[in-house]
Amino acid sequence: MASIDITEFRNALGSFPTGVTVITTTDREGNPIAMTASSFNSVSLDPPLILWSIGYERSSLPAFRETGKFVVHVLAEDQIDISNKFAGSGAGDFSEVEYDKNDHGIPMLPGCVSRFECVTRHEYEGGDHLIIVGEVERFVTEDKQPLLFCRGKYAEIKKG
Repeated sequence: MASIDITEFRNALGSFPTGVTVITTTDREGNPIAMTASSFNSVSLDPPLILWSIGYERSSLPAFRETGKFVVHVLAEDQIDISNKFAGSGAGDFSEVEYDKNDHGIPMLPGCVSRFECVTRHEYEGGDHLIIVGEVERFVTEDKQPLLFCRGKYAEIKKG
């Protein structure tokens, strides 16, 4: 098999426009944890399953694995600041972030296009990422435009 240039491969993958999500959970002490992710997909309608992936190098990985519960927030076009706040390899800084908690104590961000409250059902090794499949327990959706990301920057939906 031919050798693949990782930078070129990442750039090619980045040409596929995606929505932007923030995934939240808590650590052992109940502290809020969050990360921005574009690796979000539907898996099944019955049962209702979704998946997302997290890099093994992420400091928040143990919290997501130990808690076994998470919330996926599909961000609205006016939530770039939230996306930027939780991007990077850390566990997310919740200072100056408005949020509620669900029945499991997981942070829930307001103003999103959709929000999916999930329980982890499966984990799969996927190269340098862990693929997490969650069963959706509850969801809400609002009539808002989603935040999009393509070719390394935020993108807009052309209206009309």
